[in-house]
Amino acid sequence: MEGEEFNVDGDHPKENCGCFGIYAPELSVAQTISLALVALQHRGQESCGLSVCDTKGNLKTHKGLGLVSQVFNSEDTLKHLTGSFGIGHTRYSTAGSPTLENTHPVVLETFHGRIAIAQNGNLTTHRSLRKKLLERGIGMFKESDVEVIAQLLAANPPGYDATQGPQWDKRIASFMHDSDGAYSIVILTSDAVFGCRDHLGMRPLCIGTIKTEDPVTKQERTRYIITSESCALFMVGATYLREVRPGEIVRIDDNGLHSFVGRDPNPALCIFEYVYFSRPDSLLEDQLIVTVRERLGAQLARESPADGDIVIGVPESSVPAAEGYAKQSGIPLVQGIVKNRYVHRTFIQPTQTLRKLGVSMKFTPVYEHIRGKRVVLIDDSIVRGNTIENLVRMVFSAGAKEVHVRVSSPPIRHPCFMGIDMSTPQQMAAHNATIDEICKAIGATSLGYLSHEGLESAVRQGLTADKSSGYCGACFNGKYPLPIDEW
Repeated sequence: MEGEEFNVDGDHPKENCGCFGIYAPELSVAQTISLALVALQHRGQESCGLSVCDTKGNLKTHKGLGLVSQVFNSEDTLKHLTGSFGIGHTRYSTAGSPTLENTHPVVLETFHGRIAIAQNGNLTTHRSLRKKLLERGIGMFKESDVEVIAQLLAANPPGYDATQGPQWDKRIASFMHDSDGAYSIVILTSDAVFGCRDHLGMRPLCIGTIKTEDPVTKQERTRYIITSESCALFMVGATYLREVRPGEIVRIDDNGLHSFVGRDPNPALCIFEYVYFSRPDSLLEDQLIVTVRERLGAQLARESPADGDIVIGVPESSVPAAEGYAKQSGIPLVQGIVKNRYVHRTFIQPTQTLRKLGVSMKFTPVYEHIRGKRVVLIDDSIVRGNTIENLVRMVFSAGAKEVHVRVSSPPIRHPCFMGIDMSTPQQMAAHNATIDEICKAIGATSLGYLSHEGLESAVRQGLTADKSSGYCGACFNGKYPLPIDEW
């Protein structure tokens, strides 16, 4: 269809969103949030937005479709967003279409004033929760499940005492008990920023500190930040403190950081955060992501060696795994593929010819490094297989004698219902297919995947005893840690 968006980066799972919250009256809050959202851009490129609130409870919001640099493209946009604290969001839609209406933060008028909500993830029970709300006569205006969250937060929780004020911590805890899902959420109220993480801890969320100076007394203050990834902390000059624990609710306000138990934890972190989603310079479970990915590559070399002359990583997310593979195998790592960083999405007529050109729009082979060589090509994951098939063809066309594909994660055979956009099972390269069949389909000389056991072993290798965690690998083994709605 003419004018349809053609994504040349279409063969990786897509993360849902990135969230950020800060309480720091001494700073230019809107500018700080917009800068942090640049660091979280990899978690969502369809839309973004931010909401700020001042000490009088006045809430202002600006959001739009596109990248952060497109939505917040002038100083005039930001200078009107005055506030002492606020939240921000980058979005990739997995529940609800990519429209301005579904862009976060979502602002809701409640009896206790306006609030703004931004979410990363999905409620796996949002259909049944939506049905219950509709049966109670509550109208719904959005497709995304964040409206379900908003309505549940607006309702008075069991044991609510009106004399105690809004009691947002109890409202959030009530929502967490009534729903199942994989989510991290930031909420802006008239006097604080809240953050919460599902009881499985599937989506990441962490806390940082930032030093400020009181403009009147000149005294130093320690303020707090909540964010999906620690890379956003470093972008704004903040320091990593710790993760928000599974099932935990945190509140940041003028008095500092406060913690509440929202739901008893049962950790099942999405292990794909280590494989692909998180930025390599972020911390997860206090581990540096790039270091874990190097270990994945080393484990892959142990499990699936290849007779090659050079190792090439598919840029850019697979390069750390390629470094680990090369070091463990003793095969030299070379830059055999160059990525055009300025090609992401283009609105073109998606004819088959142009689809085939997609990989050459994004990647270019380094002929002098590849010609006459046996290449070990490292990728972090294969979903549909179209990109790796084109890359194998491209490397052969550049003169490679052999192309041995090695993947630093297990075969993806099952869909994700927890906020990750993956193909249907029928579209997945590994669905009901053997490794030999996949190898033949992509045209490689040989194909090897990292085992599920090897993946978890490499991840756990860097954990301290007190950081021992559980993981969700449902996309690999079909074992879902949550109930899934069918309504």
